[in-house]
Amino acid sequence: MDWIKFCSDFTASDGKQHALLDNLNQELSQKSVLLGDGFKLSAADNDVFATVHPFVIRVSDSELQKYPHVLRWMDYIQNTVGAGTTLQKINVTKSDFDPPSHPRKADKKDAESSSKKAISVQKTADKSNGSADSKKSTRENPTAAGNSKTSGEKKKVQEKSAGKTTEKAPEKIADKESECDISILNIQVGLIRKAWKHPSADSLLVEEIDLGDGNVRQVVSGLAKYCSPDDLTNRHVVLITNVKPGKLRDVMSAGLVLCASTEDHAAVEPLIPPEGAKIGERISFAGFDGKPEDVLNPKKKQLDKITPHLRTDENGIAMFKGVPFTTSAGPCRSSIHNGNVK
Repeated sequence: MDWIKFCSDFTASDGKQHALLDNLNQELSQKSVLLGDGFKLSAADNDVFATVHPFVIRVSDSELQKYPHVLRWMDYIQNTVGAGTTLQKINVTKSDFDPPSHPRKADKKDAESSSKKAISVQKTADKSNGSADSKKSTRENPTAAGNSKTSGEKKKVQEKSAGKTTEKAPEKIADKESECDISILNIQVGLIRKAWKHPSADSLLVEEIDLGDGNVRQVVSGLAKYCSPDDLTNRHVVLITNVKPGKLRDVMSAGLVLCASTEDHAAVEPLIPPEGAKIGERISFAGFDGKPEDVLNPKKKQLDKITPHLRTDENGIAMFKGVPFTTSAGPCRSSIHNGNVK
């Protein structure tokens, strides 16, 4: 919770970021990461990285030298987690490393000599055994020599067949992984300009959502039990914009507003983008940098494969497989902790 407060203070503070960055530098002077052992980065490390990155990337190189521990920590995250693939990479000047000298030549020659001698002895033994076994086999089974070519050909056919199977298997695995890759979704920040009740369904609301640059679309959501139209008006939301458009109870819908919910669905609320997130910007996920599909194919049930991996963590940060929903202003969140997202 301390680091969640740090993210909030850093985003809200105007002109105090350098002081907060200095505090972060002091905190990291005796640590590799903020929380945990670093083998699996904590939500705190991911959230703080996403929060300070937009500021650090604009700071001059000379000023950055005041925060060596912050730079070391950010470099570790962007190279270990793969955040550099979705966010602009921060260049960090590193010291040259001189590797230890090689073993003494005498020792190396001795080792090579012993190795060659052992290989030579083994080859001689294998040759002798192979020759003896071959002769014995021919004596005991005269037809074995005649059939050896046929057996060899059969073995080649079997190996060829097995090779074909092996080549196809990775493609199937890759296809399954791509279907569960969050980057196929086009998830954007939107602003609800208007909301009203669905004319023929009490559980549904209709929203007019602005995605910037004149792109306004209509979305139908099952939020009538949890929010009023006034609650949603002028509210920033997170929505999937490349679902196939269709009618819900005769009203056209061209998007899906992502919401967090408790296990029993007693509470449901739309995800909240951070203050300062730009309308229309695409949500990114560190390590998942593929291009979204133009329109999802409902027959492939891609959403059904991805949504089980969408959750909020113990701090309310929206996650996909432990990786936060990230905007230029920081991570998206919810007041519902450890909840489902869909």
